[in-house]
Amino acid sequence: MKKTLDNWQLWLMVSLTLGLAPFFPEPHIVGKVRWIVGGAVGMKAIDWFDFLLHGTPWLLFIRALIVKKVRN
Repeated sequence: MKKTLDNWQLWLMVSLTLGLAPFFPEPHIVGKVRWIVGGAVGMKAIDWFDFLLHGTPWLLFIRALIVKKVRN
């Protein structure tokens, strides 16, 4: 389990696929971040949950990079 959490290549691939899907007209996470930066007006619980699902791979990718840097 620990090996999987620290695998930055895996989390990069997951981030670029599931973290960005759907890709058109813009990556989904980008739209959610814009919405939040704009004040999150009208966001419902499902929108926050969707943001969490699309954002988690990016957080795990960043975590794996930090772990890699600290260990080296």
